[in-house]
Amino acid sequence: MNISTRLRVDVGDKVMIGGFIIRGNAAKPVVLRGIGPSLANFGIPAANVLNDPVLELHGPNGALITSNDNWVDSPQKNQIQGTIFQPSDNRESVILATLPPAAYTVVLKGVGNTTGIGIVEIYDNDKTLDSDLANISTRGFVQTGNEVMIGGFTLGNNNTATNMVVRALGPSLSSFGLPAASLLADPTLELHNANGTLMISNDDWQSDPVSAAQLIANGLAPAN
Repeated sequence: MNISTRLRVDVGDKVMIGGFIIRGNAAKPVVLRGIGPSLANFGIPAANVLNDPVLELHGPNGALITSNDNWVDSPQKNQIQGTIFQPSDNRESVILATLPPAAYTVVLKGVGNTTGIGIVEIYDNDKTLDSDLANISTRGFVQTGNEVMIGGFTLGNNNTATNMVVRALGPSLSSFGLPAASLLADPTLELHNANGTLMISNDDWQSDPVSAAQLIANGLAPAN
């Protein structure tokens, strides 16, 4: 129903780049948010947050569809104000869009090349339609402590369990033109429930033979 990623946003190749796929037979209304300053209300030092986030939405061919800096300056302000999607800080960004099934990219960066911890959020704004958010991926610069990458997702709109695959990639990004020296050489992944309790973790994907066999069978085995 929604997906989000929290990460330290830097500049150049180290901005936050999120990809998501809409799957199905109908255009999907979505809400995209770029959050930064209000994270200071959740225990992150104010000096460490992304003070003025700007959000870009790019289409399947990489072309810019639209962007937003401050939601209060958006032509969509009246559709945002007073809803659950209104940020608590006027410097944060919101984009409302109705998108046909395809792959899209969201970029979060700081105005004037500023840096800090930020969040990208994507919400399904009409769950009755014959389409859904099929997956999300985020590329960013993973550090330590409060500056690791933290992804969140909410499952719902039905009464059955959903089969999920969560992957953490690092070394194989070299095949996409990123310098090997800048890659996360050995990522480790943790899955936590709504209470924050650790459910399962993984370092190297082949260390769990059962899971590895499922990944291979579904064409989702990492390259490294």
